[in-house]
Amino acid sequence: MSHSHDPLNPHSHEPHPEPPSADSQFTLRLPGQPAEQIDAASLAGLPRTQLRQQMILSTGHPATGPFDFAGVTLLDFLSSRLELATPAFTVEVVSGDGFGTRVQSEELLTPDPAGPILLADSIDGAPMSRQQGLVRLLVPSEKDDALRQVKWIGEIRVIHHD
Repeated sequence: MSHSHDPLNPHSHEPHPEPPSADSQFTLRLPGQPAEQIDAASLAGLPRTQLRQQMILSTGHPATGPFDFAGVTLLDFLSSRLELATPAFTVEVVSGDGFGTRVQSEELLTPDPAGPILLADSIDGAPMSRQQGLVRLLVPSEKDDALRQVKWIGEIRVIHHD
């Protein structure tokens, strides 16, 4: 997939009404480990977190909601697979449609008062459909124009800083 922008730098983008593919898995890339395919069921055994009264922001469209989301914090998910007591790291989260964002270790280790960064897999008490994102990244501190909300997660990469 070719893009005229860096998908990991904040940029406006046209929201896509349909999922980029029917594949609901995403790839997890951790330092020094082989890539791993993750599906929504892989999140089931991890601690659950709820974010209440959240709005869905979408570039160029009115906000919708409020909704109650539930899922696994990005910190809990990564901690279940990687020792995070290391120097600074960056997490890159990229959608199947090429949109992405970066999350710095400080944001995960010291959550914003608005709430922790979440891999949401349910909305208003029901599992999210593929159309809704199935697993989507919510950054509660982001109130602008959905420049950090990633729907249809395709890949999560962790990069350690030296």
